[in-house]
Amino acid sequence: MRFDLCGGNDYHRGVIFPQDLPMKPDVFLNASPGRNRGMEPGTFRVATYNVENYLDDSTPRSGGKSVEARAAVRATIRAANPDVLALQEMGQVALLLELRAALKAEGFDYPHWEHVAGSDETIHLAILSRFPFAARRSHTDDCFELAGRSQSVRRGFAEVDVQVNSSYRFTLLAAHLKSKHAMPEGDASAWRLAEATVLRAKIDKRLAAQDEAKIIVLGDFNDVEDSTTLQTIRGAGPGEMFDPRPTEGGRRPSPESSGSPRPPAWTAYWKEQSRYERIDYLLISRAMRRDWVAAESTVLARPDWQTASDHRLVSAAFRAAAAGVISG
Repeated sequence: MRFDLCGGNDYHRGVIFPQDLPMKPDVFLNASPGRNRGMEPGTFRVATYNVENYLDDSTPRSGGKSVEARAAVRATIRAANPDVLALQEMGQVALLLELRAALKAEGFDYPHWEHVAGSDETIHLAILSRFPFAARRSHTDDCFELAGRSQSVRRGFAEVDVQVNSSYRFTLLAAHLKSKHAMPEGDASAWRLAEATVLRAKIDKRLAAQDEAKIIVLGDFNDVEDSTTLQTIRGAGPGEMFDPRPTEGGRRPSPESSGSPRPPAWTAYWKEQSRYERIDYLLISRAMRRDWVAAESTVLARPDWQTASDHRLVSAAFRAAAAGVISG
């Protein structure tokens, strides 16, 4: 499959001065009153959450996110308490900043942020972080050829290098791939696979530059785990991305040989098909897997989850051991 760059849109960054200036050594972790409680020192949490049409009343697509739904989204984020959060289906920059301000008022401060607007005029990608960004490489101009025509990656990709402490950095790549809904431009599954192929190329580029790069690829991939879409993103061989498969309860499922039932791992409810699916993922590179805390990988189960979104928040935790700074 051929892919290239096309006319880009835009992405908006949190204020670069002074928010992304290097901090003094060893003051990154445990710096916020909203820091994760009950987790060992030096551990941080990364999450992905599709907030389902987090839009205002000016958007005809949904009529706007209700006050009740917005409060439920914030309650979900507070319950998960991630240090770095990738969001899908976020509205315009003003709505992201409104959410960020509301969380700060509730004691959960995310001073660093990124908002990525692709060719989709309504819903976008965003990142909130307690840690500064050492580099930003978000993408809004990727194209691919499908059925003889050039098409664009609708929501782009958010890419940042997150500086957890003075000696620990990782790359975060966030995506929201084409949904399963029919589209006039072509087959939705082929479009989604094309976007996945472009995403995998970005992973390969990072690993080619540094084969031991710490990488997290996460978001709403809109496909199940045995699909060609997921297998394309994961890859194979030394560059294969590991799937922690978070579940309710925070522990990885027992092996099939144990006879224990797998805890629920679904992340979204597809109303049109009356079906629960696992379509939101957090994949990690070989180097990142060494720092993964299996017991802290969760799909957040809350009784009011559907008030907030048709997706559930997915997260994983990692130990930020001193391992040398990964270059941007």
